[in-house]
Order: sequence, then structure tokens, then C-alpha cells
Amino acid sequence: MANEDLSKLKIEKTTFSVKPRKRKKIVLAAGVLIGVVVLLVLFSQGVLSPAVEVEAVSVSMTYPSQTFTMLNSSGYVVAQRKAAVASKVTGRIVSLSVEEGNHVKAGQIIARLENDDVIAARDQADANLNATRHSLDQAKAELRDAALTFERNRELLAQEFVSKAEYDASEARYSGAQAAVAAAEAAVNASRAALQGAQVAVEYALIRAPFNAVVLTKNADIGDIVTPIGAAADAKSAVVTIADMDSLQVETDVSESNLYQVKIGQPCEIQLDALPDSRFRGEVHMIVPTADRSKATVMVKVRFVDKDPRILPEMSAKVAFLSREVKPEEQEPRTALNPAAVATRNGKSVIFLIQENRVVETPVKTGLQLGDMVEVQRGVKAGDRIVLKPLDKMKNGLRVKVAEK
Repeated sequence: MANEDLSKLKIEKTTFSVKPRKRKKIVLAAGVLIGVVVLLVLFSQGVLSPAVEVEAVSVSMTYPSQTFTMLNSSGYVVAQRKAAVASKVTGRIVSLSVEEGNHVKAGQIIARLENDDVIAARDQADANLNATRHSLDQAKAELRDAALTFERNRELLAQEFVSKAEYDASEARYSGAQAAVAAAEAAVNASRAALQGAQVAVEYALIRAPFNAVVLTKNADIGDIVTPIGAAADAKSAVVTIADMDSLQVETDVSESNLYQVKIGQPCEIQLDALPDSRFRGEVHMIVPTADRSKATVMVKVRFVDKDPRILPEMSAKVAFLSREVKPEEQEPRTALNPAAVATRNGKSVIFLIQENRVVETPVKTGLQLGDMVEVQRGVKAGDRIVLKPLDKMKNGLRVKVAEK
């Protein structure tokens, strides 16, 4: 009986198990909870928030002179001294000593034509001149002898030692000798003139630079026939085209209505399309005293204050007519932006820099007012895109979309 009672006291082991359906519900609930948490985190970080449409502007480089520019116009760089160097005679080029870009001095030989015939003519004229000089010397010697004989006979005639006929003959001889000397002198002058003409003809075969310049184009080469008027078949007129680089000026058209803002000697700033990162000091040199009725403009010539070898004829140029000269500290460009793009956060000036469709709140330090722009000394660089508006909705990391214009 006792054993039976003890066996009744044993605890039966039963297996506690969860039903499969209930287990799935628990896993599903946990997954939903985790998803909600992840979504809340993503929304808080702006990952899933809709992109805010913004208007953007770029940071640019601005020159201080733009704040006191009165008028802008465009034109071209033109050499005021330019020449198409040609020959005065027709001939074949046998030597050409320059090419494009070469610097030439006034009087320097650029090319030489065939000149054997004119050299021969010059040598003949030189020989003729020497012959006439010898004839002159002979005539002078004859004149001296005739003069001595004439003087002697005049004294002897007074003493009746010679006849009157002999005296008359010596006088005639003396007069003839004088005439012969005069004729010889005239022949010498004629021969000298002929020699000068022959030397000029030789010089015509040498094509020289008329002034200090740079060769712009080469229009002929060795073997080409050149002629003053270029009328012959296959003949060239100009051998080279040269320009004085010290005479370069910008010729620009100013409308008649704005001409009152332009004065002789007025300071200008010149920008060349070929050198966009450079500004050149200029000065109004001339206002051409005539108007173009078809365009209602007047040509204004602006000279370069500083010479630069990079400036070339026919370059496109923009001219800013200034109200005053540019100071030395104003010659360098400044980084500038639209002041409307600057916001204040916690007492600091900030901008919202756009990087990969998100904004990055960036502190900046502003400087001088440059017209309708403001100088920024640090924080951004030229070319950066920043948010212009709406700034009140911006915060660091916010996803944005730039509005199409």
C-alpha cells in the first residue's frame, strides 16, 4: 500500500509546446515592429522624405571693377599699323627669310627677287661713271695747259713777241678746254645719276620691313612670281603681312545713346575671349568722329595700357568703361555669391551647399559688397552650387531637387 501511495506522488513530465500558427504570429509581429523602427529612423534622417524643390545659384568669380562699370561693349583687337609688304617690281622670289610669328626690324630684308640683270646694269653704270670721271680729269688737265699757254701768249703779245693770230688761237683753245671740262662734269653727273638709278633698281629686288613688326601671314614662297598689282597669272601681290604689336587697340562700337558716358582718356578694363581669366587695363584713345547710320553706333578705340605678348590682332574683346581707375588691390578677382543665398543659423552666416542632391550646411565668412553680389572669403569656391531659396525649409542633409528654369 505504501508503495502505491508513493507512486501516486510522482510528477508526470509533460511537453510544453507552442503551436506553429502562434509562432508565425510572433515572428510577424516582431518583423513589423522592426520595420516600423527602421522607417522612423529613415524618416528622421530624411532618407525617405520627399525631395524639396529648390532654386539654386552658382558661386562665381567677380572683379571689383564691375561695381563701378558705367558701360559695356564688345569689339575686336586691331593693329593700327599693319602692312601687306609687296615688291615694286615684278620678279621671282629667290630668298625668303621670315615665317609667321617672326619679329622683324625696320629695314630688315624679308625677301629677295631675281636681280642678276639689275646688278649687271648697276655695274655698267658704275663703270660708265668711272669713265666719265677719267674724261673729266683729262679735260681738266687740258684746261690747265690751255690756261697756261693763254696767259703766256697774252704777256708775249704785249711785248710783241707773238703774233695776234697765235694769241687768238691760244685763247680759243682755252675757251674750248673750259667747255670740255663743263661737258665732262655734266657727263659725270649724268653717270652718277644713272648709277643711283641702277642702285635703286637693285634695291627694288630687296623687300624690306617698313617698321618694327611681327609677321602675321606669309602669302608667297620661294619660286613664286610677285608683281605690284598681282595681275599676272599665278602671280602674287603681297609677300607677307605684318603688324606693329605696339599699336594694338580694341575697336568697339558704342551706341549713340550711350556715347555721352565715354570720354577721351577714360579708364577701361579689357577682357579677351581667348584669355578669360585675365583683365587688361585700357584707356579710351579716340572717339572716331563719324557714326554708322545703319547701326546707330560710333566707333571708339581703346588702347592697352600694359603690353602683353598674348594679345593678338583680331581677337574678340569686351570693354568695360569705368567711372574711375582700378586700384592695385582691386585687380584680382573675388569669390562672390548672391547675398540672398546666405542664411543665419545660431548667429552664424551659413549657406546650403548642394552635393549629390542633398544640402550641406556650410558656414561662410562674407566680405565686401560687390554690386549685387557679396564677397565670400571662405567656405565655398567658384563653381559650387548653393540653394537660393527656400532657405527656411533647409536643414543639413535634406534631400533636394533643383527646379528647372
